[in-house]
Amino acid sequence: MPHPAYRPEIDGLRMIAVLAVVLYHFDVPGVAGGFAGVDVFFVISGYLIGGILWRDMSESGRLHLARFYIRRVKRLAPAYFAMASVTAMAAWFVFLPFEFREFGKSLIAATVYLSNVLFWRGEGYFDIGADVKALLHTWSLAVEEQFYIALPLLMLVLRASRRVLFWALVVGFAASLAASVWITPMSQTTAFYLFPFRAWELLAGVLLAIHGQSRQARLDWHPGLSWLGLALVLGGLALIEAEGFPGWQAAIPVAGTVLLILNGRQANPVNRALAARLPVFIGQISYSLYLWHWPVLVLSKYWRDGYSGPWEAAGWMALSFVLAVISWRYVERPFRQIEGARGWPVLGALALPTGAMLAIGGLAYVKDGMPGRFGSETRPHIAASADFLQDFSRCHTPANGPFAGVELCPIGPEGAPRVVIWGDSHLRAMKEGLETAAWEAGTPGLLIWHAGCPPLFGIEKRESYATRAEDAACTTANATIRAGLTSLEAVHSLLLVGRWSYYATGAGVGRDAQNTIALSGHGGATNPAVFARALDATLPVLDERFERIFVLRQPPEIPFYDSREVARQLAHGRITPEDAPLALPRDRAQARAAPGEALFAPWVETESLHLIDPWPQLCDASECSVMQDGESWYFDNNHLTNRAARVLAPLFAPVFEGAGP
Repeated sequence: MPHPAYRPEIDGLRMIAVLAVVLYHFDVPGVAGGFAGVDVFFVISGYLIGGILWRDMSESGRLHLARFYIRRVKRLAPAYFAMASVTAMAAWFVFLPFEFREFGKSLIAATVYLSNVLFWRGEGYFDIGADVKALLHTWSLAVEEQFYIALPLLMLVLRASRRVLFWALVVGFAASLAASVWITPMSQTTAFYLFPFRAWELLAGVLLAIHGQSRQARLDWHPGLSWLGLALVLGGLALIEAEGFPGWQAAIPVAGTVLLILNGRQANPVNRALAARLPVFIGQISYSLYLWHWPVLVLSKYWRDGYSGPWEAAGWMALSFVLAVISWRYVERPFRQIEGARGWPVLGALALPTGAMLAIGGLAYVKDGMPGRFGSETRPHIAASADFLQDFSRCHTPANGPFAGVELCPIGPEGAPRVVIWGDSHLRAMKEGLETAAWEAGTPGLLIWHAGCPPLFGIEKRESYATRAEDAACTTANATIRAGLTSLEAVHSLLLVGRWSYYATGAGVGRDAQNTIALSGHGGATNPAVFARALDATLPVLDERFERIFVLRQPPEIPFYDSREVARQLAHGRITPEDAPLALPRDRAQARAAPGEALFAPWVETESLHLIDPWPQLCDASECSVMQDGESWYFDNNHLTNRAARVLAPLFAPVFEGAGP
């Protein structure tokens, strides 16, 4: 099967791409857009693979797909299986059960090249939580493997006319680019992970390869093209922002990579530097380095509870390079140099490690991450850390109608809702308890929630960890909810649920003290003033619509508790059970809650609002604690677990009483 002549400057370009990704992930300053190194890899892959397939079809009139896939397997599979095996063993020792369970899912998905789809359905690449996914980086390998399937199939279908095939690729490139730019503002995660919105980057390389072969291009144009290409690549890696990526921003490193490849044979300082011995060597180990650096980073940070400083980070980065060199020398190269391998032997050799990875992943998943690996003092917090996922099978977000764009979750029996519960993520945390109360009362209910968004009319917010679009979505959602509530003719009662102390003080506490929120609207100058005036504007509107209005007193916050963190620290011996931050003196908990409760007090005193109070179940006379009857009832410092919500379900009986048809 024909193979393009070796281009050392392309290995040098690989060096730039992989170093950008590694330095970005290890938080080295100066590479704010280092994640775009993957886009450079995409163009290179498209150029090399497209060139191989086009040359094969041009010279032989057919595609030798068996040999193509054998070569791909020899190139990619051995190093992946080596990394996945070692990562699975390390994850067994350090990950908590719910994390090891999720690792099992990702191991299965990565092995069958669908991890990009799995991660698309979960958190985004830039979201909190991504840093405990040891196989997150395999999303790009999945995109490339999907490309290795899609491109040959398209070429097979259209091989009768290379002209038609070429223009089909051009149309695919343009459509994919337009779709990426269009969808990024609406769903960054979709544009980032899914192949149709990344295909244009690979196709840019394919079209460049076809142009070079069809025109017999010498790839020797003008030094300025290489300098411009390098400037675009380095500038993009230094300046591109995570917000709004990929979209149009991805065109910067893609265009730079195209220019560098297009002028790669021109004798100029850029190409000479890229073809030097060190860049070429790092480029040669780039695949292994990409494979190893992310699990090393995730597992070491997890095990060490963060790095002590830049020197420790440099040490783990150096370990990534050592593992990459070993993997390249003793895994990649030997398998790539095997000659004469044919289909069935290759498939047989591939089946064993594939089956092993699927078995390990499946076992981790069906056994719920194997909690028996840890001691009894850790298990309550492990259980709490895994007890925050609710059943959202009945939830939906209407595309049109009075609640268009707002997530709605029916609870209880089928039928028109008689009770509405409106709130933020604290409502999500209480869902199981509210569901239980609705079924016990035989009364249909409806949950309306928007995370980080106070259930109040006419306010705007600016949160430190939210994007401007997310802040604006809160205001839009509340306006939609105000109008939509008038369409619920059968509703009798309404319950408000929120993290009131956060909104009233403008900041989190303890573990999330760095999170801030600034409220505006109604002419208020401070959070308490805006909050109070928003209540004055909201409650009379609700009072006209509903017979009874309730408010849930926010559960006491335990500032430094996080079930996941406490479980990790106990499991790894960093703290003892006596040192765990499990309780807070009641007077301090009340002091934290007081600013928010004071705003509701006048309404409660006049019985315009009816208070639902969970504090008697969570506190005694002296302290409030996450531990109740040997179990942890808290997921983090302010959200309760599903278990706690179900135990507290009787508190919600008054909300549903008298609301039946």
